[in-house]
Amino acid sequence: MVFDFSKAKDATTMIKLESEGKGRKHPAFKFLDSEKNYICEIRYGDATANALQRGLWTNTKHAIPYFNSATNGWIDYSDNTFLVKLFSYALVSTAKGHHEALKNLITDIEEQKINMNG
Repeated sequence: MVFDFSKAKDATTMIKLESEGKGRKHPAFKFLDSEKNYICEIRYGDATANALQRGLWTNTKHAIPYFNSATNGWIDYSDNTFLVKLFSYALVSTAKGHHEALKNLITDIEEQKINMNG
């Protein structure tokens, strides 16, 4: 999923300061559209804040209109939690792990081709 910054920027009609919320101890500015739908937020934090407590952040499931699929809809991330989990593991694994996973995926694709062709 790719965040459409231009669309989000054009749609923003309100910026709301939230001092706290859902376990968050640092302030956030929430960007909303004309119907008060969530677009994204800017989080602030001091030296004690981790990376998720600072910078531009968005909750994809609450801002779907502001995202485009990198696969042009070929893969539907919203219902495929296993694929999302696979990507999250791939992002933190080593090149060796990527190589081994790719071998398994290629084997699976070849098996699909055989099964499709009888």
